[in-house]
Amino acid sequence: MNLNQLETLITISKTMSFRKAGELLNLTQPAVSAQIKSLEDEFKTTLIDRNQPVTLTDSGQVFLEHAELILQTVEDLKQRLADLNQTPQGHIDLGTTTSIAIQILPRVLSYFQNQFPLIKTTIHSMTTSQIMQSVENGTIDLGITYLFDKHPALESSVLYYDTFELVVSPDHPLAKYSHVPIERLHDLPLIMLSPETAGRRFVDQILKQLYITPQVVMELSSSEEVKRMVELNLGAAIISKLSIQSELRLGTLKMIKVNELEISHPVGVVYKSGRYLSSALHQFLLDLKGMQEIQFIGSE
Repeated sequence: MNLNQLETLITISKTMSFRKAGELLNLTQPAVSAQIKSLEDEFKTTLIDRNQPVTLTDSGQVFLEHAELILQTVEDLKQRLADLNQTPQGHIDLGTTTSIAIQILPRVLSYFQNQFPLIKTTIHSMTTSQIMQSVENGTIDLGITYLFDKHPALESSVLYYDTFELVVSPDHPLAKYSHVPIERLHDLPLIMLSPETAGRRFVDQILKQLYITPQVVMELSSSEEVKRMVELNLGAAIISKLSIQSELRLGTLKMIKVNELEISHPVGVVYKSGRYLSSALHQFLLDLKGMQEIQFIGSE
């Protein structure tokens, strides 16, 4: 058995074709067939049902799982060896919310990639719960998100603090006030973040504790969508203060203080406890943790 044979099996499982697998691997179809036949002979089992479309047998499915693990282990080994005594380099999969990605990541990533051009970063936009789950199962390397809950399998470090604020259009009836009691939210038409977001869970918790029942007129998945609807005066909203800095400067949104909402929430970086940190990840975490809060929340 060799790594090329494992790669061939994995490619066949994806393409469901000996011919297409050969094209992707720059192999002839007989060479692809010979590699699979060699594996089947060595392990004394049938790995592939050769009827069209080509599929894996039960033995093939089990073999595929181990083949992927073996190749991942080899890639990890290559990364560890490449990391020794070298300039930090590699690839980072980073998960964060839409509002954080727009508000802070441009300046953070611009600084980081100027310092370490060999490190490449892919950004995945997702909710806080998805970030935690993806970091824990290894789908992404680290996340930047609200740290509302403790997760035993994850390490976290606070980067800065944010609050959630009531915002309206300048044409909204509440726009003439700088401060309102939370009771004004009762039956107030609200544009809300979707239920799976951290911001929505916080708002629901506060309103439930105070027996406030708003009139939910719309639910959207990101703060950016919510802001656009509020600017159109389709309702009020409660969203991240940092996410509305540009709109406040431009005057397209008006922020109104509500005492019960004035709770600081930590935003931080999370990564899986005990995982191997490549030189890229190690350097990225060092730089993030070393940044002062003003570098995240300062004016654009």
